[in-house]
Amino acid sequence: MLNTLRKIVQEVNSAKDLKAALGIIVLRVKEAMGSQVCSVYLLDPQANRFVLMASEGLNKRSIGRVSMAPNEGLVGLVGTREEPLNLEDAAAHPRYRYFAETGEERFASFLGAPIIHHRRVVGVLVVQQKERRQFDEGEEAFLVTMSAQLAGVIAHAEATGSIRGLDRAGKARHQEAKFVGVPGSPGAAVGTALVVLPPADLEVVPDKTVADIGSELQLFQHALEGVRSDMRTLSAKLATQLRPEERALFDVYLMMLDDASLGSEVTQVIKTGQWAQGALRQVVGEHVSRFELMDDAYLRERASDVKDLGRRLLAYLQQARQQTLVYPDNTILVSEELTPAMLGEVPEGKLVGLVSVMGSGNSHVAILARAMGIPTVMGLVDLPYSKVDGIEMIVDGYHGEVFTNPSEILRKQYSAVVADERELAKGLDALRELPCVTTDGHRIPLWVNTGLLADVARAQQRGAEGVGLYRTEVPFMINQRFPSEKEQLAIYREQLVAFHPLPVTMRSLDIGGDKSLSYFPIHEENPFLGWRGIRVTLDHPEIFLVQARAMLKASEGLNNLRILLPMISGTHEVEEAMHLIHRAWGEVRDEGTDVPMPPVGVMVEIPAAVYLTRELSRQVDFLSVGSNDLTQYLLAVDRNNPRVADLYDYLHPAVLQALQHVVTEAHAEGKPVSICGEMAGDPAAAVLLMAMGFDSLSMNATNLPKVKWMLRQVSYAKSRELLAQLMKIDNPQVIHSSLQLALKNQGLGRMINPQAPKTL
Repeated sequence: MLNTLRKIVQEVNSAKDLKAALGIIVLRVKEAMGSQVCSVYLLDPQANRFVLMASEGLNKRSIGRVSMAPNEGLVGLVGTREEPLNLEDAAAHPRYRYFAETGEERFASFLGAPIIHHRRVVGVLVVQQKERRQFDEGEEAFLVTMSAQLAGVIAHAEATGSIRGLDRAGKARHQEAKFVGVPGSPGAAVGTALVVLPPADLEVVPDKTVADIGSELQLFQHALEGVRSDMRTLSAKLATQLRPEERALFDVYLMMLDDASLGSEVTQVIKTGQWAQGALRQVVGEHVSRFELMDDAYLRERASDVKDLGRRLLAYLQQARQQTLVYPDNTILVSEELTPAMLGEVPEGKLVGLVSVMGSGNSHVAILARAMGIPTVMGLVDLPYSKVDGIEMIVDGYHGEVFTNPSEILRKQYSAVVADERELAKGLDALRELPCVTTDGHRIPLWVNTGLLADVARAQQRGAEGVGLYRTEVPFMINQRFPSEKEQLAIYREQLVAFHPLPVTMRSLDIGGDKSLSYFPIHEENPFLGWRGIRVTLDHPEIFLVQARAMLKASEGLNNLRILLPMISGTHEVEEAMHLIHRAWGEVRDEGTDVPMPPVGVMVEIPAAVYLTRELSRQVDFLSVGSNDLTQYLLAVDRNNPRVADLYDYLHPAVLQALQHVVTEAHAEGKPVSICGEMAGDPAAAVLLMAMGFDSLSMNATNLPKVKWMLRQVSYAKSRELLAQLMKIDNPQVIHSSLQLALKNQGLGRMINPQAPKTL
């Protein structure tokens, strides 16, 4: 039976559209179960009716015509109860409804199973037979298993049909569809999708033996030079937006093309008599296979870089012109695998959003998108990307959602979000100089999270009062080796000088989990519960000491450095880290660099640290809550997994209680506590964080003016009252709606929609 199920799913997966998929389902299930009838009813969400969409055994003319409401018929009963229904005599059931056009009065026994996708009933799968009999447990189990397997297939095929602009009856209609991926870069965009397809397809290149090897070598060298030139041009084009270290992404491409790397391997294959295109296909294929089989997420991402290079080289070898694209205003760039090079090809001022079927929030594209402030969604595995070119699209980089053919209502809602962001940006000059003070005089500093050069300028434009989190791993991630002490010193000095005399909180190297280094791979079954953060650097004191020395030396004469330790789970880790920091401080002073010992803090992002807040507070100068990881660990939800994205919620009552506990305990020891992460950048959530007593909030520079605007409109006393009410609620959805309603009643709704879950 398992083999039969696998074959059916494979056949359905290869179907060209929804109609064909449903036809395969009813035919194969009818054959597998030996029944006289198999039918699929799909729920039309607009009409709220189950519509007969495919059948083997019922009158074909009834397809698309017969439908029933959820409170009608046996199909409606299966759909509303969300469980199987097994009847020996269907006609005797009180919910039985007769449809003359189907001819189903000839069939007595009935077995129906709901088709459920992501908690939503999308249809009902039914088998019927003439003789009266109860379907046995094995048959019922098969149909339930079939329904579960096909739920995702049907949902995807249905969405694909929507993209094509066809309704279930095959008539032209633009139907809104929603796809869920992973947030790559925050923000919202409304625009026109422009699909970037590979300029050439390596997979279809055949083998061919050539006699003139010298000519093929010459052709390949010409292609190499052409692509090298393209990479240098694109790198120069982005020079004003990215620091040299960040533009090093393009240097990675150039290194791959080097005579000692990919270029050399292709040359060797050509010398065996293979033509240049075939040699390129062979070498690129081998590299891609090796990368894709690697456990390390960062290294798997590099497969897309190799593929992109291969396609560009093939385009030159074929003497084909590069794909000629016309970029419309408000371009949303869509591709199976977006690459940094694709971003550079869009004319300045045209690009408003990015969508990539492959990739994660850790990919090079996501890093660059955040640096450039472009709303981005990654990992949209269900998006039929090749069919969306030219259609209207909405990108929600806050939630990792993309809408195609949006309704007029949705378009207006998101256009209002985009307009609000633009309007707020225009008034930044006035807002930038104003302090973040509530209507009743409570002052709370707003800091920024930084990592790239572009973050510095945006932070200063938006009036940041310091850096709550400088991600030191970014220079490590875009390098091909560990940066030296001198190189780190220069990067850190740049940050400290840029914000002086404001404080800059530098987190020690935080790798592992979803942040990997290509030259220091970490292969683990469960990386988020593995070797990451302080655990790595304490095991490698040579890395920690070099970084600490570089930070200390960079702060000479500035004295605005704060050091933050990530992933702390106990006091013993703090003791070890403090010992190394003091050792580095002593070495730096011995070398003649006179710097005071900077404040040292710990990140509270593991549940263990929440319960050790008092003990940790006694060891350090300050605490900083990492809301992203703390939420992830408290709720046991991988925040990079779109399947459980709905469960990741920083307004969950458990998260709110943990945050309040940390503030109370830290203040009891006289230590300040800040919070960084997505939660701090949510204007509505920021009201609650301020009410809890956090001493400062640190966020993405893009969100800072929104949070400042919100907090300047509210009363600290009223926010405390609101927090007290919400802390009594045990349901996160009710907390969201209550918070939004309270703020809207105060006329503050305009800043809620962009980031509040499930409001659009």
